[in-house]
Amino acid sequence: MTWTQDPMYVSGMLCLFVLLSVWLSRYKGFRTIGTPILVILITAIAANIGVVPAATSGNAVYTGVFVYLAPMGIFIALLEVDLSSLKKVGVPILLMFGLGAVGTVIGVLIAWFIVQPEPEIGSMANAVAGMYTGTYIGGSINFNAIALSFKVNEQADLYAAATVVDNLIGTPWIIATLILPKYLQRFFPRKKLISESKVPQKIKVEESISIAGMAAILGLAFLAMAISKLVYLSFPKIPEIIVLTSLALILAQIPTIRRTSGTHTIGFFLILIFLATIGTLCDLGTLSGLEDLAGTLVVFVGLVVLIHGLVIFGVGSLFRVDWDVIAVASQANVGGNTTALASAESLNRPDLLIPGVLVGSLGNALGTYAGFFIAGALG
Repeated sequence: MTWTQDPMYVSGMLCLFVLLSVWLSRYKGFRTIGTPILVILITAIAANIGVVPAATSGNAVYTGVFVYLAPMGIFIALLEVDLSSLKKVGVPILLMFGLGAVGTVIGVLIAWFIVQPEPEIGSMANAVAGMYTGTYIGGSINFNAIALSFKVNEQADLYAAATVVDNLIGTPWIIATLILPKYLQRFFPRKKLISESKVPQKIKVEESISIAGMAAILGLAFLAMAISKLVYLSFPKIPEIIVLTSLALILAQIPTIRRTSGTHTIGFFLILIFLATIGTLCDLGTLSGLEDLAGTLVVFVGLVVLIHGLVIFGVGSLFRVDWDVIAVASQANVGGNTTALASAESLNRPDLLIPGVLVGSLGNALGTYAGFFIAGALG
């Protein structure tokens, strides 16, 4: 193991990338880009020039972020959410999420017809199409569930290329959904589903945190994660994220907990660490050695995401849906729970935190079924 792969070094660098992103976002030229986008871009560049290892290296820190820190970030961020904000956004985001899922399926079918990936990918082409259907309806859980079922993971080059392309195309879309609402609202104004007075004008990067507050927040988070795991072990059909979200939702309705100073700062920091890890998934080195296979997958996945975007933003615009709602719904499709939450945070829409996570969980439930259907239909 080289020193750049040392967990302490990698952890320290991820924190420094977050610090650099927060610092840069204070300046006019970078303020428009925003901290979440900056941290993804900075880490992606660092991973590709060797400053930190790419996620494909299997570094334990990245695994820990996905398994522990990302769910913890979701839980803590949701502790400041008031359920009354759901009244106006629940149905619209659910409809947009469904529309985004339909857009993904349409995108896969059109990409299959245009790219005709079978000659390059081989007999696993239909399974790969199913994997991308699943992941762009619900997230990486569906991607891996279908890969394992069809044994795509046993073909190392194909599985590695499919994973890297998924993140190489998915990450720019995360960035796009953070940027698009602002400019679309400027040129094509849409009525927001919550009054501006209820929306924080900017993300708080500085917040007073006491030892008692930190102990309460982290203690609740650790205990909630432990309870979620226990429930999952006892009832495997109930996903851990559903239990974790439900616990956060219940606790957030207690005024004392919702007003605890530090929830926003700690939760948003953990989400930024997660987004930094997302940046390390954009590993261009892995793709460069796979040539034609990588090229085929890039075109195929690029078409899928493009058509998904055209469908959800195009149809959403016709019905004059709030651009922020469309963006968060799209992220619930393409990136899953955590990126939907990060999108809501970045857009200063705390009212979309719970809806985004909930429809992301719905995607986890439906994505695998859709993926298997497409794999079977194209097989």
